[in-house]
Amino acid sequence: MLLRKTRFVIFAFFLFLILHCSQSQGQAALLLEEPYGFFGTLNPTGHNAVYFGRICAETPTKLRRCEPGELGSVLARYQGIDNYDWIAVPLIPYLYSVESDAQVPDRVSREQVKLLRDRYYEAHLQQIFGNDVFRGNLVHGGWTQLLGTSFERRTYVFRFDTTPEQDDALIDVLNAGPNRSHFNLLYNNCADFARLILNSYFPRTFGRSIFPDAGMTTPKQITYKLVRYARKHPDAHLQIFEIEQIPGYRRLSHANKSIAGSLTTTAYAIPIFLMNPYLAGGLFVDYLARGRFSLVLRNSAVLRPQELSTLTDRTVPDENPASALAQASSAAVGDSTETPLSQTVNLSLEGIRIANE
Repeated sequence: MLLRKTRFVIFAFFLFLILHCSQSQGQAALLLEEPYGFFGTLNPTGHNAVYFGRICAETPTKLRRCEPGELGSVLARYQGIDNYDWIAVPLIPYLYSVESDAQVPDRVSREQVKLLRDRYYEAHLQQIFGNDVFRGNLVHGGWTQLLGTSFERRTYVFRFDTTPEQDDALIDVLNAGPNRSHFNLLYNNCADFARLILNSYFPRTFGRSIFPDAGMTTPKQITYKLVRYARKHPDAHLQIFEIEQIPGYRRLSHANKSIAGSLTTTAYAIPIFLMNPYLAGGLFVDYLARGRFSLVLRNSAVLRPQELSTLTDRTVPDENPASALAQASSAAVGDSTETPLSQTVNLSLEGIRIANE
C-alpha cells in the first residue's frame, strides 16, 4: 500500500513538472518595422528589433526574467544613444511612449508625440542616459527611436517559440558582454543584431546574402529567412501579427525593400543607369529574380494595444502543424486587412506562400 502511494506521488510530481514546463514556454518575435519619413525614402529597408515575452529590462542596458503580469521587452541595435550597442525597452512604451495600454491615444499630433516621449524619457530614461544624449534628427536617430514607434510606422510581428533555458542564456550573454556601439549602416546594423540574436536560437540559420542584398543584412532578408526556417520546422510555431500605425502624426509607412529593390525601384535607378547601364541592368535582374519576395499575409491578425498580452500567451503545440490555417496567401505589405484575432492565433507555415509581389 505504501509502495503504491509512493509511486502515485512520484508520478504526480513528474506530471506536474511536465505540465509546468510546457506552460512556462517562453515567446519571442522578430519585429519587421516599415520605413517612414525622409530617411525611409533614402533607405527604404526599414528596421528590425526582437521582442521577448519572458525577458524584461531591469534597466535599458541590463536584462532579467519577467515577473508575472509583465509584457516583456524589445531589444534592438541603435545609433547615437550614448554609445550603447543595444537598448531594451518595455513593449508598451516602445510602441506608444506610455506605460499602459489604457493611455494609448487613438490619434496623435506632432506636439502630442513630443510630449509623450519627453514625459517617458524624463521619468524612466533620463537618469540612465542623462540630458546630453542625442535626441535625433531627419537622418540620424537618437533616443526618440526608443519610444512610440507606432506613431511612425506599421510593425509586423513574427512570433516563434523559445525555451526558458534559451532565454536565460541570452540574458547571461548580453548582461556579461560589452555593450559598446560599433554601429555601421552597411555591415553592423539593426538587422545584423537581429541576425546574431536569432542565430543563438536557431544556430547557423541566418547569414548574409550576396543576392539581393550585396552581402549586407536587411530587415526583409532576415524575416524571409525566419519564415523559410519555420516552414521547414513547424515546431517553431511561427505566428504573424500586425501592429498598426497610430494615425495623425505621419503619413502611413511603406513596404520594406531589399537592397536591389531600393536601388532599382526608387530615384537611385536613374543615376546608376547613367553611370553604368550594365550595373543597373544587373541590379534590376537581381531584383526580379530574388528581391521581390513578399512576406506579409493579406489577412494577418491585427493586435490592438489592449491585445498585446497575446504575445505572451503560449502556443498550442498539440495541433497538427500540417493542417491548413486561417491565413491564406501572401501579398504586398501595404495590402493587409483585418481578420478576427481568434482565427489567427494558431498559425502553420503551410498557409504562407512566399511569392513575387
